[in-house]
Amino acid sequence: MTEPSQSLTTLSTQTLAPALAQQATDYWIDGWQRTILFWDVLRQRSDQYYAQKAKEVPNVLSFGAELVLDGRTFERPVNYGLVRVQPPEGVIIDPKKRPFVVVDPRAGHGPGIGGFKADSELGVAMRAGHPCYFVGFTPDPMPGQTIEDIMRAEAVFLEKVIALHPQAEGKPCVIGNCQAGWAVMMLAATRPELFGPIIIPGSPLSYWAGVEGKNPMRYSGGVLGGSWLTALTSDIGAGKFDGAYLVENFEKQNPANTLWAKNYDLWSKVDTEGPRFLEFEKWWGGHVNLNAEEMQWIVDQLFVGNRLATAEIVTSDGVRIDLRNIRSPIICFCSKGDNITPPQQALGWIVDLYAQDDDLRACGQTIVYAIHESIGHLGIFVSGGVARKEHREFASNIDLIDVLPPGLYEAVLTPKTADAANPDLIVGDWIARFEPRTLDDIRAIVQPSLENERRFATARRVSEINLGLYRTLFQPFVQAFASTQTAEWLHTLNPSELPFELFSDRNPLMRQIAQLAEQVREQRQPTSPDNPLLQVQAMISDGIIAALDGYRDLRDRSMEQIFLGIYSSPVLQALVGLRASDEPPRRRPGVEPERIAFIQQRIAELKARIAEGGLREAAIRSLVYIGMAGPGVDERAFEALRQMRAEHGGLTLEEFKQVLREQFFALLLDRDEALAAIPKMVLADPAARAEALGKIRQVVSAAGEIVGERAERLARIEQLFGAGETGGDPDGNAGGASESEGAPASEPPGQVGPA
Repeated sequence: MTEPSQSLTTLSTQTLAPALAQQATDYWIDGWQRTILFWDVLRQRSDQYYAQKAKEVPNVLSFGAELVLDGRTFERPVNYGLVRVQPPEGVIIDPKKRPFVVVDPRAGHGPGIGGFKADSELGVAMRAGHPCYFVGFTPDPMPGQTIEDIMRAEAVFLEKVIALHPQAEGKPCVIGNCQAGWAVMMLAATRPELFGPIIIPGSPLSYWAGVEGKNPMRYSGGVLGGSWLTALTSDIGAGKFDGAYLVENFEKQNPANTLWAKNYDLWSKVDTEGPRFLEFEKWWGGHVNLNAEEMQWIVDQLFVGNRLATAEIVTSDGVRIDLRNIRSPIICFCSKGDNITPPQQALGWIVDLYAQDDDLRACGQTIVYAIHESIGHLGIFVSGGVARKEHREFASNIDLIDVLPPGLYEAVLTPKTADAANPDLIVGDWIARFEPRTLDDIRAIVQPSLENERRFATARRVSEINLGLYRTLFQPFVQAFASTQTAEWLHTLNPSELPFELFSDRNPLMRQIAQLAEQVREQRQPTSPDNPLLQVQAMISDGIIAALDGYRDLRDRSMEQIFLGIYSSPVLQALVGLRASDEPPRRRPGVEPERIAFIQQRIAELKARIAEGGLREAAIRSLVYIGMAGPGVDERAFEALRQMRAEHGGLTLEEFKQVLREQFFALLLDRDEALAAIPKMVLADPAARAEALGKIRQVVSAAGEIVGERAERLARIEQLFGAGETGGDPDGNAGGASESEGAPASEPPGQVGPA
């Protein structure tokens, strides 16, 4: 007689075996169908790639555009063009609002990333009512074009935009994405009169900066011996640098994604993932070229040389490119999750240029920075979430940013809640506040190190030596054997390019894939989501990703150790001419005698005019004074001020900015005298004085209840306005009493704001 337990075991085995067999069969069918569909998506990607490549000006803009200027027709032709972006249906453009100009990076990919989606830099700017323009480029450079030629062409573009919008309040806001950021900053330093606020998302300006153990990409130039490899690559490319090599460098930063995760995600979710994959690959696979001279300049002057942030670059006509000459507000947007342009490289230029906070203010420069906690490099431009938050707030508050007094600020965005004060003054779902910061805050992020600079300065010298040796000993032979045909073959075999050829219809093995894929879609049999083999599949994928991440970490640590081991050597540093001392190994911009003379002249002019002005200047001075005590400049205060200007007319935005800055500097230079002058400035009829004081209260209270030192300062202003009836202070003194409460006259003026 059979035991009951044996019967149950036999029954369980008989039941389980067919179930497992069925699950394995279902998974096997599903896996093969996904593979066919995966190959078909890759085939579609190749077709899309060659269709884009056939266009004269391929781009991935999701908006219509009309050509305004073609740089290829200029006296010094460049492969750049300016187009006017057409707003989507239902979007109304206000001709009085400043135009936005988006400049896309020419860093291996084609143009359009700034307008890639409806929720993009261009999209949010147009929804805010701004006319928009886009600066793009063709895949191949014009013969002989240089970086300076591109700068001059972009200056012509901005002149045209300004001419097309004579009614606009303010000069164009220019957005320079990634590598376009340094190009925009260079132009702004030489032609500051063309610019309104400048936004540079994910833009590297300080190329040696970084944190040990986190930012290995900055070591690659030194480990490879410098820029001689750039010259060799351009020579075998017959005078052109293939953008596919730049794309390959980006992809090497995350081998797990490049070699596995990107394709695995498509394969595992091929029924739904295809459209998104093809949309992104349309831009990612659109490779463009640079002239050898352009790429060599970029590597020598920026990537390896790091000369931009220290005003070491001089144009061919003798103009020094000094970022301190920029007069427009600069908005630096970066992310801790960006391994291409980490915050250190996006912000390090600030402490490269300025030693003290007063130096920054003396140059009249306003810098705003925002640091995202996690988004990656491409997400800064592509992510809809970033566009709907950071870019939308920058666009809606661009006029506020434009009038911020000189100083350093951090953009702080907080969610709009149901109990927020004056919700009608808040644009969007976030409240923007610009809080004052100091250079010490930037140093805490950048962590500048003299020892680190000496290593990179040594790498720069080694690069110059190796480049000279290559040009003398090898370049003539390489150029003699290089040809256009060889360059085309190398381009086709590039790992970033070869998949397009392999999975296109040009490959006879792929010609039947489209038909097979159609049959699969008709007979699709996806396996059940609870199939245990899907869990095994996910575990295997996670293991592959972990292994590739481990390889990446080992590679990066090794690269860092090799770099530190070579370029920390005192012997090598001495051999290339660097002295072992505490002196900085590269030039630091100082305060030149002519700049000191200009500042002293400007101070004398401002002091002489401290008591000048009427009720309007006194009101703005009062707002600035009260704003010194607050945590920062809230968008609601400026919106209240904007509504008052719209109702009653008066100052233009540029005039308001000028008056505000003069009142700011008056308080900075001599706060006691500036406050004492208010009673004489408000000698007007009581009704006008009372109206002005009421507007001051309205603006100050826009962000919420007035408490603490702000309340004390408002009370002080009320006393001074009351003293205006007799022309004296509230106590009857002739010129007004000395300021006693609050901070001393030398308080950090970065706390100043229009409210």
